[in-house]
Amino acid sequence: MVRERAYNGIPGLPMLLALVLADAALVWMLVMNIRSESAPGIVFAAVMIALVTFLTAGLFMVNPNEGKVLQLFGEYKGTAKVQGLRWANPFLAKKKVSLRVRNFESSHLKVNDIEGNPIEIAAVVVWKVFETAEAVFEVDDYEHYVKVQSEAALRNLATSYAYDAHDDSQVSLRGHTGAVADHLKREIGDRLVKAGVEVIEARISHLAYAPEIAAAMLQRQQAGAIIAARQRIVEGAVGMVEMALDMLSKKSIIQLDEERKAAMVSNLLVVLCGDRNTQPVINTGTIYQ
Repeated sequence: MVRERAYNGIPGLPMLLALVLADAALVWMLVMNIRSESAPGIVFAAVMIALVTFLTAGLFMVNPNEGKVLQLFGEYKGTAKVQGLRWANPFLAKKKVSLRVRNFESSHLKVNDIEGNPIEIAAVVVWKVFETAEAVFEVDDYEHYVKVQSEAALRNLATSYAYDAHDDSQVSLRGHTGAVADHLKREIGDRLVKAGVEVIEARISHLAYAPEIAAAMLQRQQAGAIIAARQRIVEGAVGMVEMALDMLSKKSIIQLDEERKAAMVSNLLVVLCGDRNTQPVINTGTIYQ
């Protein structure tokens, strides 16, 4: 694996000034040799002017949050990150790599969740290059690699969770966005670290049932919500009935036999669990008549 190392060359402004002065001096020498008709001097001055002009090709600019990957005849020499005008060997090939924070939104992917329901999902990924050598040499095109691997991680994430869950202990795509985002960031980061890319943030930007089952899943979701609500209501009602019987017994307000207890429990459960207002019934007799 190719690892990044620093290679910043030398400051460019002093080198540029030296090359300009050298070029001016050589031009003056060439003019003097032409006047004196000195063939060796003319050849020497012309060759030196060409050499100095060639040396100016070693000047390059490094912008803020940018790196220049330097190669000499295919061999990696280092990365220049010191901003400003720099100078290095003119034979070095210089490839620009942006170190700025970037983001992209994946396309809307149609996948099945853990329950087999087809859903549409998309995500926004915020990333940046932190290792220029790996980004350039370990993968063919690191920008394309980021997009492909992010979508692959998103597909894998969607198949690991249910779209929705009525049980609070079960993590779902819709109900636990924070935990899902952390999982997505971690999975994308594990895939991109070999390309020298750091994932700063990853979040789901679009989540919906596939159009062909959206109406049916809405009915199923509503039915599940009703069942979950009824379970909570029944649990609460049973607790309230139990508490009422215990308080009546402890305070000795009334002594109830098993048949009267059953009647009281039935009435209380109807009142507490019914979805409509109860209608009072006045019993002028006894429970046994």
